[in-house]
Parts: sequence; C-alpha cells; structure tokens
Amino acid sequence: MKMVSRVLQYLLAITFLFSAYTKAVGPGFFEITLMDQGLAPNRTFAAYMARFFIGLEFALGFLMLLPFYVKRLMQFTFLLLGGFTAHLIYLWSIGDTENCGCFGEVISMTPEQSILKNLVMLAVAFAIFKTAESRTIPKIIPLGLTTATILSMWLFLPMPNHEDFAFDRFTQFESAGRVDLSSGEKLIAIFNLDCEHCQEAATKLGELQRKHDDFPKLYELFYQEGSTSVAGFESITQSSFPHSFIDVNTFFDLIGDSPPRIYYLKDGKVSAIWDDQFIENIVNTFGLGE
Repeated sequence: MKMVSRVLQYLLAITFLFSAYTKAVGPGFFEITLMDQGLAPNRTFAAYMARFFIGLEFALGFLMLLPFYVKRLMQFTFLLLGGFTAHLIYLWSIGDTENCGCFGEVISMTPEQSILKNLVMLAVAFAIFKTAESRTIPKIIPLGLTTATILSMWLFLPMPNHEDFAFDRFTQFESAGRVDLSSGEKLIAIFNLDCEHCQEAATKLGELQRKHDDFPKLYELFYQEGSTSVAGFESITQSSFPHSFIDVNTFFDLIGDSPPRIYYLKDGKVSAIWDDQFIENIVNTFGLGE
C-alpha cells in the first residue's frame, strides 16, 4: 500500500508540474483566459494572477515529490482543486465550451472535460491522504520553497508591456476561440469584405495555405462596409481563417493608403508590415518554398 500511495503521489506531482509548464510556455493565453472568465479585471492584474498560480502549481509539484507534510499537501490540494472545480461548474452551467486553460494551449479542454479531470485528481489526492505517511521538517523549508518558486516566476516570465501593442484587445476569433496574439509568430490580415483587392489577396492566401501544412497562423480582422458577408467572402476566396470584426476607425488606423494590409507579429512585436507581395513575403519569411 505504501508503494501504491507513493506512485500516486508522484503521478499527482507530475500532473501539477505539467499543468504549470503548459501555462508557463504561453502565459499570455492563460492571462486572456483569466480575463474572459471574469477572474481578472484587466490584462495587468491577469498577468500577476497568472504568474502566482503558475508558481503555486510548480511549488506543489515539487513538494509532492518529497515525503514531507504529505497529508497537509493533500488538504491544500482539496481546497485548490475544489475551488477550481466550482468555477468550472459555473462555466459549464452557462454554456462555456472554450478551452478552460488548465493545460494552456498544449492540451485544449472544455470546462466539462476539466471537471472530470479534477474529480480524478481529487480521488487520487483522497487516496494519498488516507494511505500516506508524512514526515516533518522545519516548516520554514517548504514555505520558503513555495515563496521562492512563486516569486521566481517574475524572473522567468517577465511582465509583458502591452501599452504599444495595437492588437492587445483582439483575444477572440471565430473558429479559434481565445487567441493570444502577443506570443509566437502570427499574421494579421486587415480586410474590407467588399474590397476586390482584399478578396484577391485572401484567395492567394487560401491557395498557399492548402499547399503547405506548415503555413503560419493567420487571423483576419474584417471591416464590413457593404453587403458582403463573411460566408460570401469565404465563398468568393475559397479561404477560411479565424476572424473578428473591427469598426471603421480601427480599420483606417490599421491599413495604409488602401486595403489590404498584413502584419507579421513576433512575440507581440510588429516585425513587418506588408501592403503588397503578400505571398512572396510570407514564403520568404517562413521558408515555405514554392
């Protein structure tokens, strides 16, 4: 029984460490999730909150690999998972089916799936609590480790500065759900649905996407001026990318002399702006070849 309890303890530790890691590799997505779920009022607060929880999960995982205060750790795990599960039940009850962010963008899970995952983790924690034998050491050691781990997140995951990021408010796209434009390499296309040049560009982008499995992530910001709908635009261009809508003022702020325009983002920085030769620029930038 001791061996089984120890194995379960290691598995639970690995789960917490993996959960923290998946959030740490893309903290921006976790920040957006906290905001969308109503847990954080703004991006700055969400950034602090995200780093705290990532550090807490890392600390729990590390401590569960040790034989000290196991029962106390399981009690804290009950409280933590219980709180998360209650929140997930609320999201599920209001019909939220988007990725809850439990494993970041690495593993997408709906609130319902995450509730089941948490129930399994709670059952494992209860089994460990009933069977484990705890050893004690001076409390300052686990408390110090937890504090140091949480504070280290601000060193390893520096606070982002979104003040000059023109796309910070775009966090939801049709067919993609939550999206963090401030991390990784992404393309943002600014289109007028009725613009023939925009339709021609989208047609070529769709053709290029179908030819290359490694085509970069591209998101469209649509301005609707006339009668052309998104469905009509996609039918004309034979293309389909995650999209969102912008108003007339934002549209004119983001384009050059005339649409279309494509922004190339690298970790939230505008690395290039293209007003023509879109295919050539994308092929050369991402090494897609012919």
